[in-house]
Amino acid sequence: MGELDSIDLAILKALQQNGRMTNAELAEKVGLSPSACSRRHDILEKTGVISGYYARLSHRAIEYKMMVIVHISLSGQFAKTLSEFEAAVKRCPNVLVCYLMSGEYDYILRVAAKDLEDYERIHRDWLSALPHVVKINSSFALREVMERPNVGL
Repeated sequence: MGELDSIDLAILKALQQNGRMTNAELAEKVGLSPSACSRRHDILEKTGVISGYYARLSHRAIEYKMMVIVHISLSGQFAKTLSEFEAAVKRCPNVLVCYLMSGEYDYILRVAAKDLEDYERIHRDWLSALPHVVKINSSFALREVMERPNVGL
């Protein structure tokens, strides 16, 4: 897909505010006919501009009261080392986010845990078992100040 025009941006902004709106509501909001809006929406999905939809859950409401920021150092940064680590970390159900980093640590993870005992289990059974890990540094979030699920358009 080439450059996004003002209508594409309006569609994206509207969907960031309410991803559950109907095509008719979206079309009205951005000033298109429903069929033209649907075509544009399909193109935004097919080209990967819209990468998916999900329900944002309250971790506290589902008993995951602890957020842990985990810094990981690996034994090296060879392509095979990175790909083996990444394949394994994707299987850990408590890892919400994983970033390959520049700087002191190779990866930063955001991990959800029910409590300290649960995090100990995650650390022992999952994080410590990840391939090529030589150092794990965990920091416990005291309070979420804000989380922005969308970028400003």
